Amino acid sequence: MRITIERESLLKPLTQVASVVEKRQTLPILANVLLSLKDGVLSLTGTDLEVEMIGRSDVTDGVDGSVTVPAKKLLDICKSLPDGSTLNIEHDGNRLLVKSGRNKFTLSTIEATEFPAIDEVAEAMRISVPQRVLRRLIDATSFSMAQQDVRYYLNGMLFELASDYLRTVATDGHRLAVATENTGTPVDAVQQCILPRKGVVELVRLLDYNDDLVELFFNDTHFKMVSDEYTFTSKLVDGKFPDYNRVLPKGGNKEVIGERDSLRSVFSRAAILSNEKYRGVRVSVSNNLMTVVANNPEQEEAEIQEEVEFTGEFIEIGFNVNYVLDVLAVLPGNEARMIMSDSTSSVLIQAGESTDSQYVVMPMRL
Repeated sequence: MRITIERESLLKPLTQVASVVEKRQTLPILANVLLSLKDGVLSLTGTDLEVEMIGRSDVTDGVDGSVTVPAKKLLDICKSLPDGSTLNIEHDGNRLLVKSGRNKFTLSTIEATEFPAIDEVAEAMRISVPQRVLRRLIDATSFSMAQQDVRYYLNGMLFELASDYLRTVATDGHRLAVATENTGTPVDAVQQCILPRKGVVELVRLLDYNDDLVELFFNDTHFKMVSDEYTFTSKLVDGKFPDYNRVLPKGGNKEVIGERDSLRSVFSRAAILSNEKYRGVRVSVSNNLMTVVANNPEQEEAEIQEEVEFTGEFIEIGFNVNYVLDVLAVLPGNEARMIMSDSTSSVLIQAGESTDSQYVVMPMRL
């Protein structure tokens, strides 16, 4: 195999693919990236046996072939070379020679035949969506995913596909995030799959806020995304996601409507003096005035007031301030609506009248 390629053409896909490669791998081959040249297109593949990413780039010149090399070392070499460099890469026996100007590097290799491949996604549900749609759905909910929860099915994101929408849902048991986009996809029945946390993190790095279409494939065991530059495949979490519709509060008779950035500023200021461990704040609302109070073990206290539109009788409720700030950071639009029932029930937060993004935060006892 021989490749002539511009540094920038190699660096972008290599950076993405190398992020999948396991840092603490038990199999030497998993530390490597697979380089495969065919018909003038270089494919770079990385995997940890759960997630697989393939990046593609055109080459200036080359001879078809494939081999695997240490991903991090090749990436560091590319980063160290000056902008505008041209790399000449050649597979020679059990070594890979990388030349650029007066620079020459020799890397160890492992045969491409030893590289593990994730099974092809067969008999899958297939839809096409703009990148911006998928990116928004993930950005709007990913912060609510659990981390290393014993309820393993929470350590990921639910993708739900129906005949008229694509939806993402994430929860860590204390908060819930639901985002929906209309798609008009011809689907006979609702389809669900749980993408693991690492898969979500890697997938979103491949997406931009543009109208370029990506194809999504779902089946019982795998999730796959194909774009012009990348192919991303992940095994799914084998578990049953909670019925999120039962968690969404219904019938709340107290509503707070405020300007999103103003509310975010209020909670941010109160958070300064909240308990560093529990992050609790007390929120009371009456007569179109919201008061947010935070204190800590040092007997310090913050009291912030903000004028809001309020419908209903006086209410006082406690929250983890970080959970509220996370929601306000991703909530679309300028208006935030908080719908509550009482001090012991969860609050529903959404952008004005829109239900495209809905967030549930459980109350705290303070």
